[in-house]
Amino acid sequence: MTNIPIGLQLYTLRNETSSDFVGTLKKVAALGYAGVEFAGFGNLPAAELKSLLEDLNMRTCGAHTGIDQLAENINEVIEYHLELGNPYVVIPYLSDDIRNSAAAWIKTACSINEYAIVLKAAGLGLAYHNHDFEYQVFDGKTGMELLAENTDPTLALNELDLFWVTRAGLDATAEVQKYTGRVPLLHIKDMAADKQNFAEFGEGILNWDSILPAAAAAGTEWFIVEQDDCKNHSPLESVAISMANLKARGLA
Repeated sequence: MTNIPIGLQLYTLRNETSSDFVGTLKKVAALGYAGVEFAGFGNLPAAELKSLLEDLNMRTCGAHTGIDQLAENINEVIEYHLELGNPYVVIPYLSDDIRNSAAAWIKTACSINEYAIVLKAAGLGLAYHNHDFEYQVFDGKTGMELLAENTDPTLALNELDLFWVTRAGLDATAEVQKYTGRVPLLHIKDMAADKQNFAEFGEGILNWDSILPAAAAAGTEWFIVEQDDCKNHSPLESVAISMANLKARGLA
């Protein structure tokens, strides 16, 4: 388990990257993160960004990319991500109109499967990042189940976000196990004791002693820290706390 690298989803530091993209990456590297997952590229060319990461001894573990970009500009997406050296394109969200019924979920799943086929042919993986709305039930099945059943499990993968899994009322360990072989990326996002707010890794209520071994057994390739909102600390302080707790567990 300890050989799974730790990445940071840069959405956590969105305000910092908007004012100093390069400087923020340097701070992330200094904290000990092995990689980053992008939510925007700071308007940098892919080759320049790849070179910067190499200089900082970091890798790209993924990049959030809107499903509309795949629908409209998939060739441009492929070109940029290949040049960057990003292994996984990650769909971060679905608008309500393409997930508001079982039929909508099935149609969206078929589209995602088609995008995954094209990306795979180019050497890229495609993953889907959940929130909690995926666990709404339509005709006896959740959106997550409809997505899984209508996509190729070797092509359309998952980036499970464990805060949102827990918020939806599911057991995080069981959900990781359910998607064994299909969850290369895991958002190790903790939940505060109030069961409403986000917490730094190791500062919340999720059972990491159960989750992390299950993830290793499920084939997870990256543990990725993300904290949508940081209430008690600055975002940089929060990601530093998460890294300190990961190091205390011998994970980084």
